[in-house]
Amino acid sequence: MFIQQFEVIPELQPYVKLICTMDCEADVDTNHIRVLPDTCVELFVNYTDTAVAIIGNELYNRSIVTFRMSRHSDVQMRKGAGCVAICFYPGVAYRFFHLPMHILADRTLALSDLWHGMAAEIENKLADACNHKARTCIVQQYLLRQLTQNEYDQQVAYCLERIQRSAEHMPVKQLTNDTSLSQRHLSRKFQQIVGLSPKEYLRVCRFIRSLNHLKKYPLLSLTEVAYESGYYDQAHFNRDYKAFTGHTPGQVALATNILY
Repeated sequence: MFIQQFEVIPELQPYVKLICTMDCEADVDTNHIRVLPDTCVELFVNYTDTAVAIIGNELYNRSIVTFRMSRHSDVQMRKGAGCVAICFYPGVAYRFFHLPMHILADRTLALSDLWHGMAAEIENKLADACNHKARTCIVQQYLLRQLTQNEYDQQVAYCLERIQRSAEHMPVKQLTNDTSLSQRHLSRKFQQIVGLSPKEYLRVCRFIRSLNHLKKYPLLSLTEVAYESGYYDQAHFNRDYKAFTGHTPGQVALATNILY
């Protein structure tokens, strides 16, 4: 598979983490890849007549949106498929899809179910575009059209930034103290905007931190990885890996078909 990354326009840089094109060779499907949860929403806009991917056991023919918050996905891209892929930062996709994120979390939906007739309009324009740079420009202009001007939630934004900057696992109590919100009120805000409760979000972030340690420091023991990532004990570490990957930490470290 050939992946080409492009620049995000300035107006979308606070929201879009990555934009790229993905093209699969015409003679063979890709191998099955297990993609791990990352609390992000990803949009895949199909510009070919080929089905874009098999996710789990379901074939997706057209453009899709994956709300992969806290579950892994088994993905196989179809031969001859091509798409523009957009990855949003955590907590911002709700401004483009106009629905509470908790009802979309851990689901893959056809773009036409969310943007209706506009999905086919975008696909047709991408199919007629002369090159990939033009395709990414077209998609970004549509994203700007969908970007709502609803008020930015400063309290949730603060919590997300605080969590991302922290090198340690943070208790929910710390977030409620910092925002002067009750745990129930903060949880409602997170469910609406992020798609997970603060406790669930913190748990996935700790897991992602451990994946980064596995990748960056291959000589560390798994016990050291667990400790450095903020796990209180090996049992919690192992339990999260089974829940989020279906494998043990050791199996994830050695696997070649797991993407993280």
